[in-house]
Amino acid sequence: MAYALIVSLSSPSLPLRDGGLESAPIYLSTPDVGLLEESYAIDAVRSGWVAPAGPHLKTFEDELAVRCGRAHAVALSSGTAALHLALLGLGVGPGSVVVVPTLTFIATANSVLYTGAVPVFVDCDALTGNIDPALLSSALATLRKEGFVVAAVVTVDLLGKCVDYDAVLDVCAAYDVPLVEDAAEALGSYDHGRPAGSFGTAAVLSFNGNKIMTTSGGGALLTDDIDFAGEVRYRSTQARQPVQHYEHTELGFNYRMSNVLAAIGRAQLIRLDDMLSRRRSMRERYAKHFDAVPEVTIFQRGGDESDNCWLTAVLVDARAAGWGAGDLGKAFAAAGIETRPLWKPMHQQPLYADSRSFLTGAADGLFEFGLALPSGSALTAMEIQRIDCVIDNFLADR
Repeated sequence: MAYALIVSLSSPSLPLRDGGLESAPIYLSTPDVGLLEESYAIDAVRSGWVAPAGPHLKTFEDELAVRCGRAHAVALSSGTAALHLALLGLGVGPGSVVVVPTLTFIATANSVLYTGAVPVFVDCDALTGNIDPALLSSALATLRKEGFVVAAVVTVDLLGKCVDYDAVLDVCAAYDVPLVEDAAEALGSYDHGRPAGSFGTAAVLSFNGNKIMTTSGGGALLTDDIDFAGEVRYRSTQARQPVQHYEHTELGFNYRMSNVLAAIGRAQLIRLDDMLSRRRSMRERYAKHFDAVPEVTIFQRGGDESDNCWLTAVLVDARAAGWGAGDLGKAFAAAGIETRPLWKPMHQQPLYADSRSFLTGAADGLFEFGLALPSGSALTAMEIQRIDCVIDNFLADR
């Protein structure tokens, strides 16, 4: 196939440990691009459509909508931009609160602040890391009783595992609160046969460089509401009125994706299933490594058949093992291999230390005991062998 040669675009300017390719740094999840992406990008450049509009942009949106089971998609400059516009589209603003999982990347919470609203954090289910539906219901009941206006609930499909949407949508319906699905990490995943990105009034995707697929930077908003999609497009192009001169009656943003980046995204979509398969194979490989180590659990392993395996993480019972996730991380670091703790909960972040939170301690535990391992689809056979050796040597010394 024309795209069989894969190029891994790692962080630049980092030194090789011994001056050779065999000791080059290995990253958690590098972009996986090759000749097919190159050909699409060249086509976009040669066509002259290098500005935010263009035929690749429109086609990319149509292809994304189909892949995610939605009527409409709007390609934007980032997943964060998509979250911001999704909340604005729901009327979120000063005087309201938005319920957000505490275990997430900070962009989910920051997007609430961008609107002038206030985030309220809810803890997760310890097995999946996703928002706890029962605790969500309790939080909404408490906030309503206290007189708060809850403008939206944002869910996060953590590390590519979809939320229990049957339960969460029932809770949102009971309190008449709209849902936004943050599927930034979950493209290609499913929940009960429905694709990630198909839930809620709106959903968002991220195409950042470390995601399942990338446009180098970028994101998208998905919805079934044509008016909602139109409002997002309008706001993302500086809210310019449809007249010949530049006329603006309300605040807009420069959030549109370019035609060139959309072209790369179209190529990535063609290769998506193969990239998902490669990540799945890494998870299976890690499972074999740790199957004989009862103190180590593959996070989200149960029922992961519909997950995209964006990042595979382990949970280490440090008291039983005599070593912790941090010790394994140090062994990888010594070999020039990147790992990362799970997301630091929002209620532990200095920016949000004083925010309202409904907690059980589950997110704190996952942050303390979890470690995400290299999971990218661009990993080479030699890199995978190096990862295997680090794990084998580490376990042999224990």
